[in-house]
Amino acid sequence: MADRDEKIINFVKDKIISFNKAQDIIKPLFNRIGNAKLVLLGEATHGTHEFYQMRFELTKRLITEKGFNIIAVEADFPDAYRINKFIQGRDDGTTELEALSDFKRFPAWMWRNTVILEMIAWLKSYNKKFNSFKEKVGFFGLDLYSLNRSIDAVVDYLDKVDPEAAQRARYRYTCFDHFGEDPESYGYAAGFNLTSTCENEVIDQLTELRKKADQYMHRDGFIAEDEYFYAEQNALITANAEEYYRSMFKGHVFTWNLRARHMVQSLSALISHYEKQGISPKVILWEHNSHIGDARATDMSEHGEQNVGQIIRQKYGSDAALVGFTTYSGTVTAASDWGEEAERKRVREALTKSYEELFHKLEIPQFLITFDPSDNEFAYLKKSRLERAIGVIYRPETERISHYFNARISEQFDAVIHIDETRALEPLEKSVKWNVGEIPETFPSGV
Repeated sequence: MADRDEKIINFVKDKIISFNKAQDIIKPLFNRIGNAKLVLLGEATHGTHEFYQMRFELTKRLITEKGFNIIAVEADFPDAYRINKFIQGRDDGTTELEALSDFKRFPAWMWRNTVILEMIAWLKSYNKKFNSFKEKVGFFGLDLYSLNRSIDAVVDYLDKVDPEAAQRARYRYTCFDHFGEDPESYGYAAGFNLTSTCENEVIDQLTELRKKADQYMHRDGFIAEDEYFYAEQNALITANAEEYYRSMFKGHVFTWNLRARHMVQSLSALISHYEKQGISPKVILWEHNSHIGDARATDMSEHGEQNVGQIIRQKYGSDAALVGFTTYSGTVTAASDWGEEAERKRVREALTKSYEELFHKLEIPQFLITFDPSDNEFAYLKKSRLERAIGVIYRPETERISHYFNARISEQFDAVIHIDETRALEPLEKSVKWNVGEIPETFPSGV
């Protein structure tokens, strides 16, 4: 194994491009991206400053140099749409901080952080150059967790354009009322046949809204079309979220795949929305590596799981480019359990026989490596190794079980950016636990 790893290390050294700043790798990365119309930018954690900062820098260059005009992110649609209105000058009464105020649900730090605040200011300034909304960059969320907020958004829209239809929508959505603000309670009751489902109601509402699309959009051009799209997407989210929560107890694979399909469905609807207005859409997608790396190159596929990267590759082919990010050690912003406070945790040094450890052995702080599927030399990286994934929860005490999976990285991504030591993403609201600092560097053995 040692000899084999030495050969891989020597091979990789010849393929990588080290860098100090993002601009150092723009040309080789853009050469690999080519004419792709969808660029998927990943992250190995949901709480690393360098990943966010690098994605921001790459996003700026993709917008200014390659004409990308849509940023789609792993966030709830209503929350992100407030940012969209702000950066496009349709919500001038707010500041950058206020534009982020709808992000209240755990994990708020994913979007309420210093890098996103800086990015919103840049997008706002960039969009001021254009008079037409059709020339401005948009910002959208693709996720499906916003059941209650999406219901409110549909009703609010209909109150403005069709009060009678709003009353019908209210009546349909009362199906959820006795579960309050907790959609998981609905999921439990519906999943175990303890209550009638709301499936027919949410589908009927989406169907009615779509039937009246022409009536609602022929009012005042672009804004009317965009507002209708916002309402339709929220009605779709409500329908898909109802199915998601109702299906929670069918198992992880089922709901994981449903969520992946929803995000791609939302992305396809967004692309279609732009095309209908005569705009050529070019999308930058921000999501976790586990979402945007092709699942067929990981052991996810052995469990029947699909993900966004796989579905997009199958649907768009060479029009999509998948870029992953990795790190070896440092600190990360994460919680110890779902719904708990954000902490600044120390990231353990990567396990042996992992890609992160392999990249660490190169002794190069930051580098880019691009993969060419036609290059047989990359067979070195087509053999499965461990790869780390830290989401919003980090459990270093069970590192191997909780945070590693097997992957063939040269098939999983088109390119990977490795930053050997990274630091925790800085939330706008720092908890006491975050300020106190890092967890101990000693861990139980055998994990």
